[in-house]
Amino acid sequence: MHRMWVVLAAAVSAAVAATACRRADGETAQEAAAAGGPEAGARVVNVEVSVVTPGEFTDVVRVTGEVEALNDVTLSAEEAGVILELYRDKGAVVRRGDPLMKIDDAVLSAQVSEARAAAAVAREQYERQRRVWEEEKIGSEIALLQARSAADAAAARLTALEARLERTVIRAPVDGVFDERAVEIGEMVTPGLRVGRVVSAHRLKVTAGIPERFAPDLRVGARARLTFDVLPGQQVDGRVGFVGSTVNTQSRTFPVEIVLDNPGRVIKPHMVANVQVERQRMRNVVVVDQNVVMRTENGYQVFVVAERNGAVVAEARPVELGPSNENRVVILAGLSPGDRIVTAGQRLVDHGSHVRIVNAAEAAR
Repeated sequence: MHRMWVVLAAAVSAAVAATACRRADGETAQEAAAAGGPEAGARVVNVEVSVVTPGEFTDVVRVTGEVEALNDVTLSAEEAGVILELYRDKGAVVRRGDPLMKIDDAVLSAQVSEARAAAAVAREQYERQRRVWEEEKIGSEIALLQARSAADAAAARLTALEARLERTVIRAPVDGVFDERAVEIGEMVTPGLRVGRVVSAHRLKVTAGIPERFAPDLRVGARARLTFDVLPGQQVDGRVGFVGSTVNTQSRTFPVEIVLDNPGRVIKPHMVANVQVERQRMRNVVVVDQNVVMRTENGYQVFVVAERNGAVVAEARPVELGPSNENRVVILAGLSPGDRIVTAGQRLVDHGSHVRIVNAAEAAR
């Protein structure tokens, strides 16, 4: 009796072990045979598939660039004198033509007044002499020409002094930020002396070097996408505004400039930018996730599912890869629209393995 209980317990344990040892990724050969699947003894692997459909793909060139202001202008004095007044504080947003500082113009103002009076007298003398010559023929034509020349010279001197007087007010040359002021009230300046700096921060450019092998593909106007390590989650779109004509002999790159808007002035000059410049836009191409592509001794392959002798099996399909971007890759050859590629379980199958598609929605497409 005791022996009978031992045998019975062993049988129950074996049954439990057999049930527990079923593979999670397939079904037993007996179940598969009962369901009309593969022959007895064959392992069936559960897989997920996706139907290949043509789509669009944007090929990009990835480089690192540096942000620069689109306009970064150094201000210099054009007249000599003492700084009399400061109109804007450092850091102020300015428009082109806004006055920033004033040089003492007392001497020039007096010279302008003198020249204005002299020009008026010279013009009056010429007009009177012209009327006398034309109406009464008194005088000579040479004297008339000399009078006109003197009037024109006086007017020209007045214009030159007025221009110099206008230059005693130092103005913003571009829209931007008064980023630097190098002088204070009472300080003496001379022509050419640096007095400040205006930076156009609402429009920026990113300069980068592109490897020479991409030279035939990049054009002015190409789209670009930029991100910044110091500004996580922020992405900015721009356009290529300049493409260099020569290749640097040391780095074997050619320069490009990407122009972008910066309305909030969050992006600062000299920041490092991660740049993706659009190289080409491909349409009606086969694009798959890179994780479905497997490397082999002879290249690359993907697994597709097909029916063979009434069973669903995996087939290894050699493929030719094209450009890739953001975990997606173009398949140039080896796949056709309508093929069902294995997207999950591809590392558990071999060529000819029996499979069962578990994402029914995809399988029914």
